[in-house]
Amino acid sequence: RFAVSVGYWKDPYIQYFVRQAKERKAPEINRGKCVCAAGYYARVHGVSHLIKAFLEKTQCNCQIVNLGAGMDTLFWRLKDENLLPRKYFEVDFPMIVARKIHNIKSKPPLSKPIMESHSGDSLLIDSHSLDSSRYSIVGADLRFSADLEEKLKKHGLDVHLPTLLVAECVLVYMTPQQSANLLQWAASTFPVAMVINYEQVNMGDRFGQIMIENLQRRQCNLAGVELCSSLQSQRERLLVSGWENARAIDMMKVYSFLPQTDVKRIEALEFLDEKELFEQLMQHYCICWASKDSSNL
Repeated sequence: RFAVSVGYWKDPYIQYFVRQAKERKAPEINRGKCVCAAGYYARVHGVSHLIKAFLEKTQCNCQIVNLGAGMDTLFWRLKDENLLPRKYFEVDFPMIVARKIHNIKSKPPLSKPIMESHSGDSLLIDSHSLDSSRYSIVGADLRFSADLEEKLKKHGLDVHLPTLLVAECVLVYMTPQQSANLLQWAASTFPVAMVINYEQVNMGDRFGQIMIENLQRRQCNLAGVELCSSLQSQRERLLVSGWENARAIDMMKVYSFLPQTDVKRIEALEFLDEKELFEQLMQHYCICWASKDSSNL
């Protein structure tokens, strides 16, 4: 929300899900926020690039399943760009889903695009799920694949349609076995599919250990952090789970691939004097993607 308010990228919908902090921050906090905002900028653009490549390859004749979607606004942004897939699904814990649905019901700029893209029978909505012809939110626990599949199919999941699964800082909160089960379920369920995973990497070094300790102090346990030891371990988990091809690059590399004119624009928004901290942070996150492609897309 902070990054959008400063102008790193445009997202007219995040304001309806996340309130802007009113109080002034200490300079060192603002410097930290600046580092994080530039990191989020690379994450948003890197993940978006892969999503749009998939939509282009399938000509939007596909479905997207956003795992652990939280307050993500991608559905609305894709609709604005006329890039909606045949169906867009979001999955998160029922408590998170209930909060999101409440926001959607009470904010016309969120509910109107859903109604505009809807056709057919009446739109279904209750406290823990929303189902329209193009957009569904499902309350489910990602650690239980059978329950997840049942709920998604109830909301119109088509296993024969090319499917993109997106997980941003989600798998790391599950045990290695739980995330493996989820990845194996996806690889075995969809004949044509791609998965995008954004999360930590290189967590075995001192910087990584400090990140883990800081999170633990906030009662935030990274149950799957052992799989985040290297880019190779990130690729390997995907290949072992049944995906045919897998790649992984750290976020510093992603940042170098982004259009440099826009990178110069965002670097001028705020004075980023913590270059070393920024580079260290970016080397400890990565984007991994894998595919299973029976029709040679």
